[in-house]
Amino acid sequence: MMFAPVLLFTYNRPVHTKQMLDALRKNPLSRESTLFVFSDGYKNEIDRQQVEEVRRVIHSLDGFKDIRIQENSGNKGLATNIIEGVTRVINEYGKVIVMEDDLITSPFFLTFMNDVLNKFGKEEKIGHVHGYCYPNMGLPDLFLIKWTGSWGWGTWERAWKYFNPDGEYLLYELERRKLTKTFDFNGSYPYTRILRQQVRGDNDSWAIRWNASLFLADILSANAGKSLVQNIGFDGTGTHSGSSNIYVTDLYDRELLTEVSEIKENENARKAFECYYRKTNSFWAKVKRRLVK
Repeated sequence: MMFAPVLLFTYNRPVHTKQMLDALRKNPLSRESTLFVFSDGYKNEIDRQQVEEVRRVIHSLDGFKDIRIQENSGNKGLATNIIEGVTRVINEYGKVIVMEDDLITSPFFLTFMNDVLNKFGKEEKIGHVHGYCYPNMGLPDLFLIKWTGSWGWGTWERAWKYFNPDGEYLLYELERRKLTKTFDFNGSYPYTRILRQQVRGDNDSWAIRWNASLFLADILSANAGKSLVQNIGFDGTGTHSGSSNIYVTDLYDRELLTEVSEIKENENARKAFECYYRKTNSFWAKVKRRLVK
């Protein structure tokens, strides 16, 4: 088996970074994997100490086949850092596994990701692999869906070529083809609005552009049906993450089967996503969370 390199993108959260790396090293395949760490530079003197602490953490790291560290002298921002980092490494290795500093993994995360990346490497209809799953979805170990998540994901060079950083073009195409409602899971989650915000400059999300790029190309994602990833960043420390527990899920502590009966979107998965979004993202759900907070 050819093991995909793991790319880790860090900024100013040394505690999260250490927790993330400690969990990743518990994956048996960590010692067979090359780890690329992209440490973004600080924006100001307030962040400087935290960024320097992150760099002390990553320079004391072991437990991987090889460790390569890139320290940005200035602050590129997460989107630019990820786009440039993924492009550079994937052009050399042909596939990648991508992590951010606030993701805790199951010991079977790298096994799942590498199994899927190897098994479907030549399947043109699949362009993305994702290790996180929303809680209590009742889905098979592996399912296909036309949607991309960014919490522990992977892709191939052939698929990354679909990535279009031009959000304005992506938005135009979604609207021209009358696909916005489908893109938003029948209106249950505002992905189109997030893309529109990116176009206006209100956010700099690379993930919404990756999602839209593959959606417009009719490319599927191969997703774990039990979560192998937990996001610990909903504590107010992240760039785009607020405080929320609706995404908390238990890490699955066994290997997942990586078989699908046919290469087509799982309609039950799409309905499950829509149901979950309506339950957690409706007006009254948000009001309840705000009142509880």
